[in-house]
Order: sequence, then C-alpha cells, then structure tokens
Amino acid sequence: MNDQQIVALFWDRDEAAIQNSDLKYGKTLRQISFNILSNREDSEECVNDTYIKAWNAIPPEHPVRLFAWLGRITRNLSLNRFYESHAKKRGGQAAVLLSELSDCIPAGQMVEDEIDGKFLTETIARWLNSLSDEERVLFLRRYWFGDSLKSLAKIHGTEPNKLAGRMFRLRKSLKNTLETEGIYL
Repeated sequence: MNDQQIVALFWDRDEAAIQNSDLKYGKTLRQISFNILSNREDSEECVNDTYIKAWNAIPPEHPVRLFAWLGRITRNLSLNRFYESHAKKRGGQAAVLLSELSDCIPAGQMVEDEIDGKFLTETIARWLNSLSDEERVLFLRRYWFGDSLKSLAKIHGTEPNKLAGRMFRLRKSLKNTLETEGIYL
C-alpha cells in the first residue's frame, strides 16, 4: 500500500491506516526511537503515541511524505521522553548525539522567533544538499536516525575511528556554513 492510500485511510477514519502504517514503517520508527531511548518498551510506547498523534492530526493534515512525517513525530516524542527521563542525569545514545552537534547547532531556546528558525532550517537544508549523497546519508543516519558509529562503520566498510573523524569534519563544515550565514552559537 502506498503513502497516499494510507493517508486516505486516515482521512476515512479507517483503523487499517494504523495497521498499514505499522506494517510499512513500524520497524524503522521503532529503531529511530530505540536509538534515542535505548529502551524497547519506551520505544514501543513512542511509536504507539506516534500513531495516536497521526490519527488525531489527519485530517486536517495531509502529509505528502508519510514516513518523514511519522519519523519526525516519533523522533520528537522520543527526544521528549529522553529529556524527561534524563532531566537530572546524562547518558545514552541521545546524549552522545546531542553533545556531538552542540558545537554547530544553536540551542532551540536561543532562536528568538519563527523567522530565525526558518532561516536556520533553510540553511541546514542547503548545506545538506551541497554534500555528496554518501555524506548526506551518513550525516542523516547518524544525527536523524541515531545510528551508532559502529553500525555505520560496518555498513561503509571502515573503522569507527575513521568514521568519527569524518563525522567531525562534517559537523565542522556545518558550523562554518552556519557562521558564514550569520548564525552563531
């Protein structure tokens, strides 16, 4: 079943929309959540909450790219749960990912209004589009999907240390691009 058909099921208020979404994207959504939370039960709850949010948002929403839309919901729910459960302690994969990006992405609370946020988003999108396909995929797999350096190194046939250096250079490139555009930490 394609995305438009699944969205149509949501619009028709047919519960098969959730079942088909889970069949098509559930495994990947659970992996996104697990990469952030490192807990299967919490990940499962976040994915279930994703489907509830989708059910409540469609209609009026009409997502064109259903996976990206569901993935963003899952990721945000997982990050919120991570922040709630780690308010007084640090640890886990998400803390590592966030600390790696902290040198090149301004904190969300520092962005004063929606226009600045849009400009930041557009700048990052342009930067991502300037990368080779391989670099873009690496960056997104690491910082959007939360894949570990070890698993990415295995996929790309390299050592985690070498890949860590490559990721450092990508973050440095992003930071330079943001600074060139007048976005400072």
